[in-house]
Amino acid sequence: MRAAVYTRYGTADEVRVVDVDAPTPRDDEVLVAVHACSVNASDTEALHGRPLYSRLGGLRRPRRHVLGSDVAGRVVAVGRDVTTFRPGDDVYADVLDRLGGFAEAVCVRSDALAPMPAGMTHVEASAIPQAAAIALQGIRAKGGVRDGSRVLVNGAGGGAGTYAVQLALLDGAEVTAVDTAEKLEYLRSLGAHHVRDHRTQDFTRDGRTYDVVLDLAGYRSVRAYARALAPGGRYLFVGGSVRTLLQVLLLGPLVGLRSRKRLRVLAVRLGVRHVAPLVELIQAGRVRTVVDRCFALDDVAEALRYHGDGRTRGKVVVVVREDDAPGGS
Repeated sequence: MRAAVYTRYGTADEVRVVDVDAPTPRDDEVLVAVHACSVNASDTEALHGRPLYSRLGGLRRPRRHVLGSDVAGRVVAVGRDVTTFRPGDDVYADVLDRLGGFAEAVCVRSDALAPMPAGMTHVEASAIPQAAAIALQGIRAKGGVRDGSRVLVNGAGGGAGTYAVQLALLDGAEVTAVDTAEKLEYLRSLGAHHVRDHRTQDFTRDGRTYDVVLDLAGYRSVRAYARALAPGGRYLFVGGSVRTLLQVLLLGPLVGLRSRKRLRVLAVRLGVRHVAPLVELIQAGRVRTVVDRCFALDDVAEALRYHGDGRTRGKVVVVVREDDAPGGS
């Protein structure tokens, strides 16, 4: 089969589409013919080997050579212990624990798979898993957003941010969306009440405070983020620099204790079993999935480059097979 392979950390120039041996499913696995696989920040981080936590799978060289985790496709074969799926089923999954989605086929544990949501294409389904899990757990965690809450989403223009803005609006929040100037009109189109260009406007210094800050691109100090929170407010770090990550982990509880604010890292529970509430909202037309661009398997390097440059509005998807009819029944 064909797969997009890289063997050392670096730029998208390291990625080559080559022939590799097709995988064989183990007893508890399903072999899925990949139709679409969306690009996530985890892919570009693993490609570059930055931040350093992205090298947990290999300090000097990547241990896994095929990126891609949010897949949608069709079952080709099942292991002998699998009874929940059969060949021909349309499915989707998050395979971040093993990667391999930028290929013509991938093996997935049967308990990580779910039937593709009714009425969706493979492209639409592949855009959901990681982005939806982050948005749901960031916005709808216990004690989170309620009617009238002031919510800020930093890095709002990507996949998770697109969902988070819409979820916060549905929950009655006043939403401020932060990203680059090129995405501000897009963020307004999602319904954001206020937009900020992170290059020219520092939301931690403009005097406004928020009940919830969901930070998908954290690079400031923990004290700066505490300054942006209202009393009793909550800051959730999802992605960004190692320096900010460590500050939030080590200093967040101390700073929060003194100021009656909560600053922590969002430990996202990944997997399609966690995204059903958002899938239902999408199917009901209350939340929309935005796919910015699609790329062919041969163009995975360009897809990673486009995503890594921060130009994405919503999701970028690699389409491996073109027969992308709506799934489900």
